[in-house]
Amino acid sequence: MLKNEIEKLTHLYEEHRNEENAGPMKKYMKDHFPFLGIKSPLRKELEKKFFKETAILKEDFNMNFVTGLLEKDEREYQYTAITYMGKFIKKLPKDIMPFLEKLITTKSWWDSVDSIAPLVGELARKYPEIIEETINGWSVDDNFWLRRSAILFQLKYKQQTNKALLFEYIVKNADSKEFFIQKAIGWALREYSKTNPVSVKEFIEGNKLAPLSVREGSKYVS
Repeated sequence: MLKNEIEKLTHLYEEHRNEENAGPMKKYMKDHFPFLGIKSPLRKELEKKFFKETAILKEDFNMNFVTGLLEKDEREYQYTAITYMGKFIKKLPKDIMPFLEKLITTKSWWDSVDSIAPLVGELARKYPEIIEETINGWSVDDNFWLRRSAILFQLKYKQQTNKALLFEYIVKNADSKEFFIQKAIGWALREYSKTNPVSVKEFIEGNKLAPLSVREGSKYVS
């Protein structure tokens, strides 16, 4: 059944392969991954068609389906794997965290990582203990994509943001020279400033942050 579902998705996507789009899409991702050339609006339509025709969403979550898509070359399959994960995120147990870590650290780039971080955030709402058990460790991990995920997992929390935790993670990474960490810090501060501009302004003024982080984080702070 699993093999048939992956084959069906592959057939559907191959029918819409567009080499004219594939080149620029690959270039936009710094040539890290090949693409089928299916842009996001069409891919989302095809995902809906696939999910409806296979009824895969009515079955139990299948980790092997995600792994199978992750192993395929073209990037669109990884996007669909993340979409599939998102459909089940409210039903998944907390012991799915090692698998999410695998997703973050496999074929890593901002496009996949920034889609997985909110899934981590949803799990942390349901199981707050994973912050201490897992995410705290990510915040100082050698893999900067895990650090980025730790900084961003509260991105959609708004008033529910744990301010002390967010600022703690940022301080731990404030001296990083990694662009994607500096950008994540700025993004997280900018988003939180929509809810708590005073605290963000005080934090930026009271801590030594990279210019990129300050610039990004100060956009909505007067």
